[in-house]
Amino acid sequence: MFVQGNDDGYSTPIEGIRQKTLAYGARTLMTEFRLEGGRVLPLHQHPYEKTGYLVRGRLRLTVGQEQHDTRPGDSWCIPPDVIHGAEVLEDSVAIEVFSPVREDYLPRVHPAGS
Repeated sequence: MFVQGNDDGYSTPIEGIRQKTLAYGARTLMTEFRLEGGRVLPLHQHPYEKTGYLVRGRLRLTVGQEQHDTRPGDSWCIPPDVIHGAEVLEDSVAIEVFSPVREDYLPRVHPAGS
């Protein structure tokens, strides 16, 4: 699959949080998150391993009992079923990859160019 970048296809699961599935295959799914400063992603857990990279901005990640203040260039890997969340300290962009594929994040139609 090859997907050309564009500004279409974002959803807003939480006010101030926009997400877009970038590409996916049989085992992984990559998502871009655009996060508005001051927002909170509540603590939650899911059965997916999640690897992330902060492109721009600052986040305070909570993973289990630990907190991590992240800056551009930082990355993380959160195992399945571990409670996690985030405070968005300033407008941010993060890329996260989920495994296995999150069916709830699959686009309803194939992206152009795939």
